[in-house]
Amino acid sequence: MDKTQIAVLDDYQGVALQMADWSPLASRAEVIVYRDHLSDFGGLAERLAPFDVVCVMRERTPITRALLQLLPNLKLIVSTGKRNASIDLQAAAEQGVLVCHTGYLGHGAAELTWTLILAALKNLAAETTSVRRGNWQTTVGRDLKSSTIGIVGLGNLGSIIARYARTFEMNVIAWSTNLTREKAEAEGAHLVSKEQLFREADVVTVHLVSSDRNRAIIGAPELNQMKSSAWLVNTSRGPLVDESALVEVLTARKIGGAALDVFNEEPLPPQHPFRYLDNVLATPHIGFVTESTYQVFFRDTVENIAAWLDGHPIRKMN
Repeated sequence: MDKTQIAVLDDYQGVALQMADWSPLASRAEVIVYRDHLSDFGGLAERLAPFDVVCVMRERTPITRALLQLLPNLKLIVSTGKRNASIDLQAAAEQGVLVCHTGYLGHGAAELTWTLILAALKNLAAETTSVRRGNWQTTVGRDLKSSTIGIVGLGNLGSIIARYARTFEMNVIAWSTNLTREKAEAEGAHLVSKEQLFREADVVTVHLVSSDRNRAIIGAPELNQMKSSAWLVNTSRGPLVDESALVEVLTARKIGGAALDVFNEEPLPPQHPFRYLDNVLATPHIGFVTESTYQVFFRDTVENIAAWLDGHPIRKMN
């Protein structure tokens, strides 16, 4: 009996097989792990054509209708996390391909957000570089205490950021389309208008889900209202911010800077301005890349595949 062919994509660190016990699949499946990211459509289709199961890491590799049509052997997609907007669920259903999800731990993104805020306001990158080059102090850091943080989206992650901010004795203001005064006050924040948030905040941090409604919800009008010393922090999704408008205000030094973990195109192209602008603090989408989260991702991946092979219910993505 031929073994089920399983592809694990975009395992950048080469840890997928270490983060879970894959032995329940050993006798029935062959697992191939790819550490590189393949963005070439033709090459990706050729690579995935032999596989029955494809395991994707969040939105790193989009599974589009056009790609699905070139994968006649595909029967199951396992996606890490509970949502994945880069999978065409309707096309998969039409082709008879099941799509399932894993569990998720959200604290990593909140922790990275606060790391970036601290690093930005304390000029950590510049001062670390100075020490490595044999120099000493070159900048003056900013205070968090009594400064104002503006949180765009006060859901699960935004609420954690509000708690962190209160610990640092910051003033917390918040806005989102459906945010109520009662919800904001329950999280220790003051509800303001979108315009007021961008005008008054020393740090603006974005915590919205990716959707058509939220695409470019932060654009040139909002960015140009920010203080010349203010920082924009985005650890949610790149398309929430108009990237061209952000590059423009950063290049013109109209704001203090941007701390970014997410981008419109990932991996970030080699010549992208975010790689060389000195008022950008960029990390390679590592908010969810933590040991605990990866252990959940790959444990549930193995459980989903084993359940599917056994004909048992899986965590189906809707």
